[in-house]
Amino acid sequence: MQSNQSSAVPNKVTKLKHKSNLMQSIDICYVGSDFIDSLATKLYSEFNFNVDIFADAESLLGFMSKITLKEAPGAILLEAESEGVSDIISKLRSNPLVSGIIVILLNRNKDLTSVLISQKYSANDIYYYPFNPEIIAERINFLIKVKLLKSSEDLKFSTLPVQYKPPVLSRIFSFSVALILIILLSPLLLLTALIIRLESKGPIIYKSKRAGTGYQVFDFYKFRSMVAGADEKLETLSKTQNQYTSGDQANQAFVKILNDPRITKFGKLIRKTSIDELPQLFNVLKGDMMLVGNRPLPLHEAEMLTSDEFALRFLGPAGITGLWQISKRGKAEMSDTERKHLDNDYAKHRSFLGDIKIMLKTVPAMLQKENV
Repeated sequence: MQSNQSSAVPNKVTKLKHKSNLMQSIDICYVGSDFIDSLATKLYSEFNFNVDIFADAESLLGFMSKITLKEAPGAILLEAESEGVSDIISKLRSNPLVSGIIVILLNRNKDLTSVLISQKYSANDIYYYPFNPEIIAERINFLIKVKLLKSSEDLKFSTLPVQYKPPVLSRIFSFSVALILIILLSPLLLLTALIIRLESKGPIIYKSKRAGTGYQVFDFYKFRSMVAGADEKLETLSKTQNQYTSGDQANQAFVKILNDPRITKFGKLIRKTSIDELPQLFNVLKGDMMLVGNRPLPLHEAEMLTSDEFALRFLGPAGITGLWQISKRGKAEMSDTERKHLDNDYAKHRSFLGDIKIMLKTVPAMLQKENV
């Protein structure tokens, strides 16, 4: 696409604008100079964002003081080491017109100062160099969609924060139980790892990028239960053997392959008994997940849930087990829509006592009735 980029704008603004109307672009503001090439220009050229690049805080605040609501950007990316960063956020939050704008901080190193600024002035997120433009683009899309959904009176969801923070008691409980289980199950973990290594080629632990709480992307761990190269065969199988397919295949958010031919012999056993899920206890220790929550999704599935009200599922914690697992886990009649509604229900109504009940019901639900 073409741009009308200009590096000598009098008010110290560089504009990267898409002229084509074939695709809807998201308008964002970028403040700073350190990461323009590594992030700002890539958001423009690769992810269809319109980017106004401001050299300093004064230029941004001058721009924001003159705009109308219609002209307000969807988000502001702010280099945390820029001069006056705390002043920028404070003034934005005190301006009724843009007080709810999405603010994302960027920093070269993870330090206490940037974290404190993020917390004190209610920044929506903070990222550290080197940046992954795709992940940040997905995060901006998600935050903007949820902001719009929360403004709908019909959803009655306005009290939930954009970014979920687990209660301290829930976090301590999940961490403690996960640590105890890892210690108690260590012989089983080691034996499983040995058998996987002996049975087939490939890594013992399967890692994939998943979108969890607040659409935060992390490395998700499982024992490998499939043959090497299984991911390359998913697209073909999802068109013919997807458990959730009913009607319009193009709009199915979830993929679960019936009688999956990619699964190894030992893989069938550990999947049926859910032993393959045990490495996610380390995700819980890291803080990526809780014991109970909505299932973190592969990115291609998560992207399909940011276009409607089902994006609200990401406002609850990501978990190993959850409401849909104990409701209909392993039953082939589970529909795509049913699962999305269960995820939303959990995000809206979760409680510590409810999580305990789900954990108690998880054990009998672990043995699946269908080979899915």
